[in-house]
Amino acid sequence: MKTFFAFFLFIILNFSAEAQQFYEPTPEAKHWVDSVFNSLSKKQRIAQLIVVRLSEKTPTGYIFHDQLVKELVTKYNIGAICLFQGNPVQQVNFINQFQQIAQTPLMVCIDGETGLGMRMTDSVMKFPDLLTLGAVQDAGLIYRVGKAIGTQCKRAGIQVDYAPVIDINNNPNNPVINFRSFGEDKYKVALSGIQMMKGIQDAGVLACAKHFPGHGDVSVDSHFDLPVINKSLEQLDSLELYPFKELFKAGIGSVMVAHLSIPSIDSTAHLPTSLSKRNVTGLLRDSLGYKGISFTDGLEMLGVAKYYPNSDGALQSLIAGNDMLCLPGDMPGSIDKIAKAIQKKKLDQADIDSRVKKVLLVKYHLGLDALIPVNSNNITSDLNADVPMLRKEVAENAITLMQLKDSVLFPLDSTGSIAYMCIGNSSANTIADLMQKKYKADIFYFNYTDDSVRANQLVQTIQAKYNTVIIGIHKFTKYPANNFGISNSAVQLVNKLQNVPHAITLVFGNPYATKNFVGATNLVACYEDDSIFQKAAFDFLAGNFSPKGKLPVTISPEFHYGDGITELKKKSILIPDESFLSEGQLSAIDSITNDAINRHAFPGCDILIAKNGIIIYNKSFGYLTYNNATPVNTETVYDLASVTKIAATTLAVMKLVEEGRLDIHKTLGDYLPWVKHSNKAGITIENLLLHQAGLVGWIPFFKETINPVTGLWKTGFYQSFPDGLYNIPVADKMFMRKEWEDTLYQRILESPLTANGNYIYSDNDFIFLGKVVEAITCLTLNEYVQHNFYDALGLHTTGFKPLDRMSRNNIAPTENERSFRLQLLQGYVHDPGAAMFGGVAGHAGLFSDAQDLAQIFLMLLNGGQWNGKQFFKKETIDFFTAYHSNNSRRGYGFDKPEKDNSTRPDPYPCLSAPPETFGHTGFTGTCVWADPKNNLLFIFLSNRVNAGGGDNKLLSSLNVRGNIQELLYKTIQ
Repeated sequence: MKTFFAFFLFIILNFSAEAQQFYEPTPEAKHWVDSVFNSLSKKQRIAQLIVVRLSEKTPTGYIFHDQLVKELVTKYNIGAICLFQGNPVQQVNFINQFQQIAQTPLMVCIDGETGLGMRMTDSVMKFPDLLTLGAVQDAGLIYRVGKAIGTQCKRAGIQVDYAPVIDINNNPNNPVINFRSFGEDKYKVALSGIQMMKGIQDAGVLACAKHFPGHGDVSVDSHFDLPVINKSLEQLDSLELYPFKELFKAGIGSVMVAHLSIPSIDSTAHLPTSLSKRNVTGLLRDSLGYKGISFTDGLEMLGVAKYYPNSDGALQSLIAGNDMLCLPGDMPGSIDKIAKAIQKKKLDQADIDSRVKKVLLVKYHLGLDALIPVNSNNITSDLNADVPMLRKEVAENAITLMQLKDSVLFPLDSTGSIAYMCIGNSSANTIADLMQKKYKADIFYFNYTDDSVRANQLVQTIQAKYNTVIIGIHKFTKYPANNFGISNSAVQLVNKLQNVPHAITLVFGNPYATKNFVGATNLVACYEDDSIFQKAAFDFLAGNFSPKGKLPVTISPEFHYGDGITELKKKSILIPDESFLSEGQLSAIDSITNDAINRHAFPGCDILIAKNGIIIYNKSFGYLTYNNATPVNTETVYDLASVTKIAATTLAVMKLVEEGRLDIHKTLGDYLPWVKHSNKAGITIENLLLHQAGLVGWIPFFKETINPVTGLWKTGFYQSFPDGLYNIPVADKMFMRKEWEDTLYQRILESPLTANGNYIYSDNDFIFLGKVVEAITCLTLNEYVQHNFYDALGLHTTGFKPLDRMSRNNIAPTENERSFRLQLLQGYVHDPGAAMFGGVAGHAGLFSDAQDLAQIFLMLLNGGQWNGKQFFKKETIDFFTAYHSNNSRRGYGFDKPEKDNSTRPDPYPCLSAPPETFGHTGFTGTCVWADPKNNLLFIFLSNRVNAGGGDNKLLSSLNVRGNIQELLYKTIQ
């Protein structure tokens, strides 16, 4: 019994919080493990460590080995089965059948790197390939894909998913990993792998990091032979092992060991790493300290079976130190051989028993102590429920603009003669149909079996008749053998079509294949070839969203990892009409603004005025900084500061209230479980919106991380590069330790609280509101508003974390900060609290140019409708923008004019602003004011905190914004 407790203590002390959910030695878990273990014979205990195959692919389809599995369950009480090909209804019926007859519940596994659709191909859609996800810059989206995969598994009665792959694919010709990897950068692979792992495990499914110690740099497929990697331990440690170490620290529940020959780890001839004690026990267990379950890769693969056939591989893998043996070729023979090895002391009985107890403990926490049959009703539709939406979102975030020499093409103009050259197809597909429908494009087809004569004919026809050709490369293979199946004649055709005046090449598949088209005038990597990715490519051409993807791998000397154009000069749909203002009125605005710049109230600004839904004035003044080197323009992007409160958080709250998902009369405790035991639990959403929650105005979180004597960062809070531990970007080359984010929320919970109803303008009110939005929607705040508002409105610049979308050169720099981040802030949020939340918070973090911001508020002035889309009911807008407090001028979320403006010496925002006006100002020198009575919009964006920070109060003392706004009212009256 002492040994048993010691084992569990050892397990629990060596796991992070993420993994503890599967290894927690609670009294209930211990009791169940004890009772099951004591009910097993010695051979049955060995069988608990074996995973057998349920189905198999054949040349004519697939077959189930259900009778064999049933015999193995009945006779040996095997520990686990692994699902491969097969219809989900069939799979579930077999799972229920086996679980019913099993003495000990089976652990059901699947090799589902891209979800159940990777195996159940006849009826379940797969999620995008990992290399596609590697192009995505939004880690939260990868988490949601992982969560959806885990949810799929739970629905189908599966407890373990052999995912994610965290091999670094630094060999473009890798014949087995390749597109199954997140890419070639170890940091990106680790971060993406952690997000997918967290998603899977948050759904209650055991994730599995594979293929240890790294399968990315091979030229041989381990299914057919044993690959050899001739790298030193130092090289492995600096690259291949990095993602594994990070996922181990992050709490991955299990790991899969690869079949590789790595002489620097173990020089024994033909000994795979999966069977090497130096690798499994020495490197994985002892050196890296990993204590969770280790699975072997399939022991029937020739990387093992060629040298260790039948039961030899199973025995040797246990001797090496593995826990679970996947797919041994001879299961009865393997059990017999392992039993004899125990008798002969080649294996220690106590050691094998500890592994069995570890597996049983995990089974308990995976819910196998109380089996409920899987309901097969609607299972196919349930498994597919989240896939299309997430595939669409990934497609729109992954599409990578690799080359752009003809910016006039984006968005694609519907005038002129357009051809769609569909290469690899002989009939229409989704994008061809869309091109024909919207652009009246003529469609041409070219198969990989067509010759150069046919290619030359097409070139002559298209060059003679069309001024624009869109080239789609379709239906090539995923692996690099034989140039992905792309013919020389197809490559020649594409290259010759570049002579058409305007040509765009879209490559639908493995991005490595774009190496064939690096000379394309305009080149786009689209990653996958189905109707969803084709529709996304079409929407990109149509200008419905901007490109966001970055290459996850290096393609050629011209295109490297991380390349991708994400800044397109947009075609404004809002053309200023200054005829509304007289020359004198225009001159007066210019005079006020130029005087303020000359007095150093701000280095530059952008002013936008709209009347009756039409922009009547949009002009930029000054420079990005006081050195007068770079002038600003009307597309300069500014840090909106507290305008975030209304242009992001309040919009989200309004939407959720309108949908009936949020009740402003309920409390924080109703929506956020983590506040329930604090004095903040009873705060109503209404009081947060009115700044009447009694919270302190702000909390200088960063001061705890700064040495008060030196002014430098304390050790352990920040580092200059991201990894699994430091991954919150607060500034350029400054990443905060991820655990500290929880401390920020704790500091808010611990902060003083005055009585409800007291008006105290507080950032903390909106930090809480942002978290409420996230709790309800299961999306981060930036994801929710980006999808529901900014993308839907067709905005190009509005959003959080602008450096994910555009060059920093187009963003006005804010403070040259000397008390925290010790650098000029450009593209990183100025507010230090929002920065420590990773640039996304309910009170600050939003960036935009004036024209994009105008569309949001013109939509509100237009009763919630814009460009044919209805975003809100007018009643919702009227409700939120009305006065709602006896103690202040506030509406719900929105700021308002002072109620006694006519008698105040300092009217706000200006004397003539009517009570219907709503808007907000921002600390960085911004404001937006919308007046529904006069259908007037006023936006002023500046970076007044450059370079001296908040000490520069000239913008307010000179009343620049109020004077310009008052001038407008005199004009319209």
